[in-house]
Amino acid sequence: MTEVMNSSNTSHLPNASPQQSESLTPDSTRQRMNHRRRESGMRLYKRLMAGLFSNIFFALALIMALSSLFNLFADIFDTGEMISTVIHAINTLVIALAMFELGAGISKEYSSEDSSENVYTNIRRTITRFVGTVCIALVLEALIMIIKYSQLDLAGNLYYPVAILFGSGVLLLSLGGFLALTRGHTE
Repeated sequence: MTEVMNSSNTSHLPNASPQQSESLTPDSTRQRMNHRRRESGMRLYKRLMAGLFSNIFFALALIMALSSLFNLFADIFDTGEMISTVIHAINTLVIALAMFELGAGISKEYSSEDSSENVYTNIRRTITRFVGTVCIALVLEALIMIIKYSQLDLAGNLYYPVAILFGSGVLLLSLGGFLALTRGHTE
């Protein structure tokens, strides 16, 4: 009877199991604190690098946009060639837009602490926006090349813009496949 009372008395005491008493040792507490510090350091490093790269892409996009506008106005007033100057400016501005989208994607993906939002949703949104921008840039580049080659009577070079259009089509089909395959992960 005394054994039953002793066993029943120890069952309500805290830290009765040896596994629980091991988890409260100073060594394990130090290990957990070191692990948290490393994780915090890695998060800070990722944020800093994401901020650095996104700001680099933002700055390059701004420089390209300003350079394109400056060249547009300078060439229009100097040479008077409107069509080729505007086409070149549009080409440069589309590239600047793609760089801006890349910087915005990096900034959103790595800098924010969106624990509540699904990671797959963020990745799908970023990739869709970036690939869409790249496809628009490729299609515009192909159309610009078609206009340029038709003005210069270089019909033999139309293989290049057709290849660019085909490549952008494959890129869009690949994006559709990616979105279809990752649909279940966003829910």
